[in-house]
Amino acid sequence: MGKFSTYDDRNRIERECAYDARDLPVTIYDFLSRTAERFPQRPAISFQLLSGPRAPAVTLSWRDLLERVTETANLFRSLGVGPTDTVAYLLPNTIETPVVLLAGATAGIVNPINPLLDAQQIGGILRETRAKVLVTLRAFPKTDVAQKAAEAVALAPDVTHVIEIDLNRHLRGFKRYLVPLIRPRVKVRHKAKVLNFEAAASGCNHTRLDFDDPRQDRVAAYFHTGGTTGTPKVAQHKYSGMIYNGWLGGTLLFDETDVLMCPLPMFHVFAAYPVLMSCIASGAHVVMPTPAGYRGDGVFDNFWKLIERWQATFLITVPTAIAALMQRPVNADVSSLKTAISGSAPLPIELYNRFKAATGVEIAEGYGLTEATCLVSCNPVAGVKKVGSVGVPLPYTHVRILKHLDGGAIRECGVDEVGEICVGNPGVFPGSTYTEADKNHKLFAEDRYLRTGDLGRIDADGYLWITGRAKDLIIRGGHNIDPAEIEEGLLSHPAVAFVGAIGQPDGFAGELPCAYVELVAGAEVSVRELAEHAKTHIHERAAIPKHIEILPELPKTAVGKIFKPDLRRLAITRVYDEALAGTGVRVGAVREDKKRGLVAYLIREGSVDEAEVEKRLGQFTCPWDWSSTTA
Repeated sequence: MGKFSTYDDRNRIERECAYDARDLPVTIYDFLSRTAERFPQRPAISFQLLSGPRAPAVTLSWRDLLERVTETANLFRSLGVGPTDTVAYLLPNTIETPVVLLAGATAGIVNPINPLLDAQQIGGILRETRAKVLVTLRAFPKTDVAQKAAEAVALAPDVTHVIEIDLNRHLRGFKRYLVPLIRPRVKVRHKAKVLNFEAAASGCNHTRLDFDDPRQDRVAAYFHTGGTTGTPKVAQHKYSGMIYNGWLGGTLLFDETDVLMCPLPMFHVFAAYPVLMSCIASGAHVVMPTPAGYRGDGVFDNFWKLIERWQATFLITVPTAIAALMQRPVNADVSSLKTAISGSAPLPIELYNRFKAATGVEIAEGYGLTEATCLVSCNPVAGVKKVGSVGVPLPYTHVRILKHLDGGAIRECGVDEVGEICVGNPGVFPGSTYTEADKNHKLFAEDRYLRTGDLGRIDADGYLWITGRAKDLIIRGGHNIDPAEIEEGLLSHPAVAFVGAIGQPDGFAGELPCAYVELVAGAEVSVRELAEHAKTHIHERAAIPKHIEILPELPKTAVGKIFKPDLRRLAITRVYDEALAGTGVRVGAVREDKKRGLVAYLIREGSVDEAEVEKRLGQFTCPWDWSSTTA
């Protein structure tokens, strides 16, 4: 805890020796083996299927985990998976998910896939990564993962085997006998052979690998980025980047006595690397409550009692989850918590203050991205936390703030000058970040520093501040507005739980700021009151939203980020429908087009003057087209 308190500590760690000179394992299997040798009987991973503070749980020790990874890697190799072949998994969090992640990276290249994507997108990722094996759930009540998997495999001819994990083994009593009677049927047919995970893996050697594990760095994981529209981009991760993330956690934050409560999905880099890899490096214990994590039934209501049950020392979280937790009383002893670590999206100051007041625990905000194998910076857990910043660049991570000028020239920004955040560290894979070569063009500055697309600045103390996404900026008549300023202003209202600020189309200014709001459970406030609050709490006049709308729930991604493309769809639909009033035309849908971005598709509801439609919509920059569907 005291190893990383100041910017000087970061520099001191770098001065000890070059990163390449450190005695680190080269492969994931060696990484895990070393930990199992040091802490064979200590708990490694725990999982609860249900969220109750006394619900049954299963725990693997580090020796257990190594044995499970060994037999599973041997299974994958027996199915024809070599070092350049892909094992994909479409799984929620289960005790088997980290086993599959580690075994897939040992036998071949592991490819975690978000189960919330639709079957077409999952199939597209399977084709892009040329997956041979897919590990997924056996059909189970209240989840459509098995159905999606079958549909996706039917679209991915390279998949030869589907391996199914049955959650029923984690149930007890009557429920265990009920599931086979109500198990949903999967109707889609595909050509892949289906195996039972437990039966197939347990039949393999668990004491040693049946194949060589050469001590050489290689691509060992494919992680898709963001995306619930189109086929997401696929980032490549090497052993060296995965282990670097673990080394950071094991060196700076955790030891074998720590317990990390992690309700984040194991298909996302935050859980897979800063959490799982850090636990491997340190011997710490990770707890996963329910397959859906924060989204699981009863998880928020039982959360503080789960912290008490497991005596968690670290809470791994995201701002949207913190906001939800702050709507519930702290009804348990959470004195075991040392700190909370938040990532994935900027943390509003108001939310930080609410959390600290309720729990007595501070939040250390960090920054990472899939393209860099995750970690870039973090507020020192035992040192000065500058609330609103993402902390100090981590050891061996070099952050530059650059302005990209016409003609390809670049200029280094000064202290507190905003530019693009560019990153070089052992997790960055220069020139080959994405599997598609075309996606890597213009992705690097000086062929080394990853251009993140995030805007930020570095202050005089070396702390990094994110000021927005280059593509998220609201550009009002050529004036750049940071959505975070709008969001923080509205979040300071006690009735507001979540805010998503975007630019809505405007015929005069190009874009005008608008905000969508989700209220705290049980709270009531009018749009007029929120508008008055915005006027006094948003300091830049141009940023005061021209439209505020209260929604029952804001759209969110699986890791808790507010999903702004859906908000942009709502705004485009509303603005265009207002412009089209009286023309006999309305917006039927707003869909993503790879080349044109979001496109509004119009539906005719009667006789239409197409010239008048073109005139009215011609004032906007967002593209539109006629839908083949009629009202």
